[in-house]
Amino acid sequence: MVHAAGRRVPPVDLENDPRESTALLTDRYELTMLQAALRSGTAERRAVFEVFARHLPAGRRYGVVAGTGRLLDAIESFAFDGAVLEYLTANGVVDEPTAEWLEKYRFSGNIWGYPEGECYFPESPILVVEGTFAEAVLLETVALSILNHDCAIASAASRMVRAAHGRPLIEMGSRRTHERAAVAAARAAYVAGFTTTSNLEAGRRYGVPTAGTSAHAFTLLHDSERHAFEAQLASMGESTTLLVDTYDVERAVRTAVELAGPGLGAVRIDSGDLGAVAGLVREQLDSLGAHDTRIVVTGDLDEYGIAALGASPVDGYGVGTSLVTGSGAPTASLVYKLVARADGPDDGAPMRPVAKRSTGKPTRGGRKAAVRCVDARGTAYAETVTTGEPTPGPRDRVLHVPLVRDGEIVGREDLAEARERHRRSVDELPATALQLSRGEPAVPTEFVNGGPRR
Repeated sequence: MVHAAGRRVPPVDLENDPRESTALLTDRYELTMLQAALRSGTAERRAVFEVFARHLPAGRRYGVVAGTGRLLDAIESFAFDGAVLEYLTANGVVDEPTAEWLEKYRFSGNIWGYPEGECYFPESPILVVEGTFAEAVLLETVALSILNHDCAIASAASRMVRAAHGRPLIEMGSRRTHERAAVAAARAAYVAGFTTTSNLEAGRRYGVPTAGTSAHAFTLLHDSERHAFEAQLASMGESTTLLVDTYDVERAVRTAVELAGPGLGAVRIDSGDLGAVAGLVREQLDSLGAHDTRIVVTGDLDEYGIAALGASPVDGYGVGTSLVTGSGAPTASLVYKLVARADGPDDGAPMRPVAKRSTGKPTRGGRKAAVRCVDARGTAYAETVTTGEPTPGPRDRVLHVPLVRDGEIVGREDLAEARERHRRSVDELPATALQLSRGEPAVPTEFVNGGPRR
């Protein structure tokens, strides 16, 4: 992975990086269900859980799967050590027999999912978890907390990337969210096509390229804007980006080119009517001979603001608040539901589909498989979900890939693969998917072997 400075820095080796237990990143009722199931003798029944969204956020045409790699890391660290068990027993969360069971806990089942970067739609079974009820139910909260956050960020980021039409985007939302959520957001944004992040921990941990120069405070620190620019240029060279809207933009641009010469890398505008100011700055830069100096704009941008700047002479965007809050949809509304379970604890006991009939929140029983149906032009036209064996056509894609097999992580991959997959997945969607106006999902979900949910 190459960072903005050009030096190749590998991401952290998470497989050999000691991490604390993730077992308490959960809700108490997961453990109370476990304890009751152990007492009733149903804990060891084989079970299948699925993660899906009943609907997309209002107006969205598709969602983006992100967070899979983080989830696999969390599952690998999901173990109940002595300190965790002491807390649980001392506070009456579980009884001693349950604590003894938890002490030996390691997920030993199987997990399939849509690979990271893939698009999804309402009812898409993006994760399938198979194991005993006891071991699978414990993963519900941590799976949902990771996937709901990262899918929401990636889905918003993808819209922004498409609105930018090839212009690079910088993720810079660290100061607008929880410090750990900021790292996850930078990772998810990169999967969806953002170019760089300002967050250094995302660079260290995941290899996301990082970028950043200076804020208004740096200019205000110096006796004049000229002194500030001189100091930054002396430190970072003429390829740096100078912030030009602390005082007077026109004067700042003139000073910047005077000091750096026509090879100045970029100027950043963070306030005002960004489109109008960018036009004036472009004219000024060209008149000063700085034809290759880029213009980067920041300041409360979202996908709509980015799209509105499409005709302006802008070369890149920095996005913060709207990105890390999902641009109005901070959760993907994913749920983790039991869809099948065995009649008894034996491995050979028959499986039966199970489903909720709750008003407004029904579920469809049975383990699902999904296929993305693609026509002769290479455009997706349907997502087929079935409780039987999938039967893809010659151009169709079976969407599930193995992530965990018999408790062993098998689905790790480089972020570059997820990033490229997302590009291909979006390119496959019909043109309506890229519209920012309100509308229906770009690809309909069709159920076979039982028909669509009522």
